[in-house]
Amino acid sequence: MAKWSTACPDWEALLVAGESIIPPPIFPDQAEQALGIFRELRVSDLPGKPTFGECSETWVFDFVKAIFGGYEADTGNQLIREYGLLISKKNTKSTIAAGIMLTALILCWREDEEHLILAPTKEVADNSFKPAAGMIRADEELSDMFQIQDHIRTITHRVTRNTLKVVAADTDTVSGKKSGRILVDELWLFGKRANAEAMFMEALGGQVSRNEGWVIYLTTQSDEPPSGVFKERLDYWRDVRDGKIIDPKTLGILYEFPESMIQSKAYLAPENFYITNPNIGLSVSPEWIADNLRKNQAKTDGTLQQFLAKHLNIEIGLNLRTDRWAGVDFWEQQAQRVSFEDLLRRAEVITVGIDGGGLDDLLGFSAIGRDTETREWLCWCHAWAHEIAIRRRKSEESRFNDFVKAGDLTIVKRVGQDTEEVAEYVSRIHVAELLDKIGIDPSGVGQILDALIEADIPADAVVGVSQGWRLGGAIKTTERKLAEGVLIHAGQPLMAWCVGNARVEPKGNAILITKQASGKGKIDPLMALFNAVSLMALNPEAKKQDYQVHFI
Repeated sequence: MAKWSTACPDWEALLVAGESIIPPPIFPDQAEQALGIFRELRVSDLPGKPTFGECSETWVFDFVKAIFGGYEADTGNQLIREYGLLISKKNTKSTIAAGIMLTALILCWREDEEHLILAPTKEVADNSFKPAAGMIRADEELSDMFQIQDHIRTITHRVTRNTLKVVAADTDTVSGKKSGRILVDELWLFGKRANAEAMFMEALGGQVSRNEGWVIYLTTQSDEPPSGVFKERLDYWRDVRDGKIIDPKTLGILYEFPESMIQSKAYLAPENFYITNPNIGLSVSPEWIADNLRKNQAKTDGTLQQFLAKHLNIEIGLNLRTDRWAGVDFWEQQAQRVSFEDLLRRAEVITVGIDGGGLDDLLGFSAIGRDTETREWLCWCHAWAHEIAIRRRKSEESRFNDFVKAGDLTIVKRVGQDTEEVAEYVSRIHVAELLDKIGIDPSGVGQILDALIEADIPADAVVGVSQGWRLGGAIKTTERKLAEGVLIHAGQPLMAWCVGNARVEPKGNAILITKQASGKGKIDPLMALFNAVSLMALNPEAKKQDYQVHFI
């Protein structure tokens, strides 16, 4: 029985040293047979139409061998069933994908078998189909072997009737597919589609009866924080690579910078561009990256973030924008496991902040409890959204689904359900004799106040927290408490997203964080946090009395 591992715990050192992070093939003979075919394929969009063997770097051959070298000829089983390649833009991944799928089509021993390249859009589908068609047209023998149908993006073997289809993904085109070998191009774009998981299940369904099947995911980093199926697969590949999860059937090949180089911003140095661009000097110009990096360096509209994500695989997270909120730099380090129950158990007093609540908005809730022993500020947040808000924001639907899975967001079907649930949380704090005050934006008090009164919360516990420049003190207090290590939060993905969305606008001597400046990125739970901070900063008295019995 063959033994192999898909973990690569020393990947950081290997990448920095310019060495391969791709494991050797399990079956070298199978790998070499496939590589021999792949090397002879011509790249038609390059001058002189060179073969892959003439114009490719070693990493490409290693990748091909890892895929085809996972096939055990004696049993007909593919031992590695899932491959993931994360690589920077312009490293010819779509052309390589076309070559791999054409090689698979040539080697396929079945008849009437379908090979599938699944692309998120028509444009991406064309990017994969045209190189494959070009390879056939550039070779007389292959032209005799295959029929090309450009209008339906299909290549058919004239003898075996095996096909290679390139489809732009939607539920109609993918349903009913019985493909054994599938390549998914630009996985990051699928991450933005709420129905992507269903699509993949439909497309991969044919592999149930095909032990030789595999799926390859190709992607660059996303132009916004990873979400949906992209985030799910990327996190899993990282865990397998790092040895946290043992899964020899999954291989993630991830060209990304070590954390230390991200922290030190070493990725900005041209001499380090090679780490996520193994094709540097061939299809990737280091000079072009350096020039455009310089041009985008001062931009604060997100262009720099997107450039770094696409050309250097820097994951868009919290702290890349120049107009970011200062608290962002300390946010991640202050994450601990803090639940709502922890607040009730550990706090001597709790302040609450509430913000938002429109039908097209999130309703944000934040509770800050001062720890009885350490006097640290413990923070827990939650948000609610109406179904109508999800429907109106299709581009964010997959992200919202991620927050629901994490337990940070509740989707409500009935108007008023959100305010009732907020009132329920406040009521639990009140019953526990921990509630000090509830801070609310005075402009949105109506329905929330009604729900609180209905839940028997004293009306004098609700105070209006002035917004705009008057909130500047609370914003600065939050920054300081994070930097000092006093404010501890639950490390919720929802809040990380909101914190990353926050944009600072200087206004005289004050700073503003407004929903308008944040654009489509929601910050309601963060504004709720500022409301709660403004009340906790007043140093409220402990609510729970310490009853002691003295014996005489």
